[in-house]
Amino acid sequence: MTVIETTPLEGVLVVRPRLFADARGRFQETWREAAYGAAGIPAHFVQDNLSVSHAGVLRGLHAQRAPHAQGKLVSVPHGRVYDVAVDIRPLSPTYGQWFAMELDGASGVQLYIPPGCLHGFLALDDHTIVQYKCTVEYHAQAEYAVRWDDPTLGIAWPAPPRVLSDKDAAAPLLADMMRDAV
Repeated sequence: MTVIETTPLEGVLVVRPRLFADARGRFQETWREAAYGAAGIPAHFVQDNLSVSHAGVLRGLHAQRAPHAQGKLVSVPHGRVYDVAVDIRPLSPTYGQWFAMELDGASGVQLYIPPGCLHGFLALDDHTIVQYKCTVEYHAQAEYAVRWDDPTLGIAWPAPPRVLSDKDAAAPLLADMMRDAV
C-alpha cells in the first residue's frame, strides 16, 4: 500500500509507494488516481517531463506564474537528487519556508509540490533521471526562477553546484522577484 505523508509545508506531500522486489528486479506503482487523489494530489496531469543530469548539476529554483502555476509529482527512476520545494504562496502560513529531501531510484519515493511553490534539485549522481508529472502545461512566458542560494531562504544544499544554467545563475533573489511581479 502506498503511504502518503504530509510535510511542514502546506500541500507538499511525500509519497512512499509499495515496492515489489524479486530476482527479476523491482516493480512499483508510480500513480494511482484514487489513492493519490484521496491524499490531495490532483487527479489531472497534462504533461510529463524527464531530465537527465550529471552529478553537481543544480536545476532551479523554478515556478510558473498564475494562471499557469504548476503542481508537480516528482520521482527519480535512476540516481539521486536533493529535491527542494519553497512555498511562495503569499497567503500561505508557510510562505518563504522550504522543505527538502533526497529522492532516489532505489526507494521509489516521490514528492508532490503544489502550485505556487518553487522547485529545484541538485543531482547527486551521474546520469540521474528526474521525471515529473505536471498539472499545467509549460508556458515560457509564465516561467520564472529564484536564486538557488538566496540567503533569505537559507536552503541547506548538501554541496554547492558544479553546473548551473545561465538563467539559474542570473536568477533574482525572492524579494526582488516578488517586488518585480507586483
